[in-house]
Amino acid sequence: MENVRVRFAPSPTGPLHMGGVRTALYNYLFAKKHGGTFILRIEDTDQKRYVANAEQYILDSLDWCGISPDESPKSPGDFGPYRQSERKAMYQEYADLLISKGWAYYAFDDSESLASKRTQAEAEGGKWQYDASSRKQMKNSETLSKEEVDQLLKDSSDWVIRFKMPANDEINFSDLIRGDVNFNSAVLDDKVLMKGDGMPTYHLANIVDDHLMQISHVIRGEEWLPSAPLHQMLYRAFEWEAPQFAHLPLILKPTGNGKLSKRDGEKGGFPVFPLNWVDPNSGDELTGYRESGYTPAAFINMLLMLGWNPGTDQEMFNLEEAVQAFELERVVKSGARFNPDKAKWFNEQHLRNSAHDELAEQVQHLYKDQGREISTSQSMSIVNMLLDRVSFLHEMLNESYLFDAPNEFDAKTIKKKWKEQTPSIIVELRDELSQIDAWEAEVIETNFKLFLERKELGFGAVLPGFRLMLSGKGGGPSIYEIAVFLGKEETLNRIDSGLEIAKTWA
Repeated sequence: MENVRVRFAPSPTGPLHMGGVRTALYNYLFAKKHGGTFILRIEDTDQKRYVANAEQYILDSLDWCGISPDESPKSPGDFGPYRQSERKAMYQEYADLLISKGWAYYAFDDSESLASKRTQAEAEGGKWQYDASSRKQMKNSETLSKEEVDQLLKDSSDWVIRFKMPANDEINFSDLIRGDVNFNSAVLDDKVLMKGDGMPTYHLANIVDDHLMQISHVIRGEEWLPSAPLHQMLYRAFEWEAPQFAHLPLILKPTGNGKLSKRDGEKGGFPVFPLNWVDPNSGDELTGYRESGYTPAAFINMLLMLGWNPGTDQEMFNLEEAVQAFELERVVKSGARFNPDKAKWFNEQHLRNSAHDELAEQVQHLYKDQGREISTSQSMSIVNMLLDRVSFLHEMLNESYLFDAPNEFDAKTIKKKWKEQTPSIIVELRDELSQIDAWEAEVIETNFKLFLERKELGFGAVLPGFRLMLSGKGGGPSIYEIAVFLGKEETLNRIDSGLEIAKTWA
C-alpha cells in the first residue's frame, strides 16, 4: 500500500474521550503498519464551543500514550496549517466552486421560519427537513432572482450556503469495516456548508482538508456514518477521488446499553479520559487514566482490544507488536463493551511484565512525593514483595507497616486466630528467630518450619499471629520477606511491642 496518509481530527471542545484516543490509536497503527503518515488536525470551526486548553490536552494525551502524530500544529509538515480556523480563507473558494457547478446554493431563511416549519410538521405527526422537496418553498437562491440574491448578500451576513442534495440518487461506497454501504439521497437534507461569517461547517472543511492534505484513508467513529453519504456526494460534486472509509464501532457502557459517557465513569468510579481534566468553567476535576495509576502501555493495550481482535488468543501487546498485528479488517462492526475490571487486568499484566528496576525507580519517586526518602534496595524489595498483589503501582504505598510499626490490628484475625496459647508460642518463636545470624528469607522460612515441626504445630497456629505482630494484618506478601525488609532488630522489637498490645485482646 503506497502513500498512506491518515488523520485524527478532534474538536477542541473539551477533554479527549477514551473513544477518541482509540480512534487516534487505530489511525496511528494503520499508518505505521503501512509506512505511512499519521496527522493531527484540529477541527475548531465550532467557535462557540471552543475551549482554549483543549488542544494542548489532546497533544499531551497523545504524547503520554506514545502515539504522537507525524504532522500536527506542534510539528507542522507540508500540508498546513493544521488548525481549521487558520485555513478559513481557503474554504470560500470551494464553496463558490460548488455554487458555480450547481451543487450548492445560498439560503436566507431566518431561524424563526425554520423552527416554525419543524414545529408545524411535528404537530401534524411528521418531520420537516430542508431538502429537495422543501427548498422550493424557502427563501434561497433557488427561488429568488439573481438581483435579490446579490442585494441580500450585500446587505447582510445572515445567510448560509447549503449543499443541493439530489432528490433521488443512489449513494454507494465500500467501508473497510462494514463492507458495502448504501443510501438514497431522498432521505438526506441540504446540509449547511458555510455560514455568512465565512466559517465553514465540519462537512465542507472536512472534505476540503482531507483532499488538500492527501488523506488516503478516513478512519473515524461510527457516529460519523450518517454523514458519510453527504461526504461521498461532496467528493462527487468536486470530482475528486474519495479516500477509503472505515467506521469504527462505539465503545459501550459496561452494561452494553449505549455509548460510554463521562457520567458512566463518574457513576462507576472509573476514568473515561486519558489525563486529568479541570473544567475551565466550573473548576471541576475529572480523573484520568494516567493519574489513576495506569501505564500508557496498559491503557493503549486495553483500547486496542476494544473493538479489534488479532484472530488469535493473544491479548497482551506492546505498541510495536500492535503495529505488526493490526489490520482494519479485524475491527468488529458491533459496539465494544467496556469492562473496568478488564482494564485493571491489563494494567496488572503490564506492570508484572515491566523491568523491576524501572518500577523500583518509580516507587522511589512515589514515596518521595509523599515526603519519605527510601533507598534503591528498599524500593526494589517493595516491588519484589508486592508486584503480584497490586493493580497499580501507587497501591504499594498502602502497606504502611513496611516503615511504621502497626498501631491497628485486624480484628477478624484476632478473633479467629489469636488463642490463649498464642502469646507463649510467639515468645518461643521470637527466641528461635533471635538465634538466626544470616537474616535472609530462606533461612527465616527454614527455621520457622523447623520450629513448627519441633512444637508439633500447624501453620495456622503460628503464622497469623506472627503476621499480626509485624504488619497488623491478616494477609499480605511473604512474612519472611517482610521480616527481611524490616531487619532482625525491628522484627524482634515489633514482636515485643505487639505482645504488649495483645494483652488487651483477652
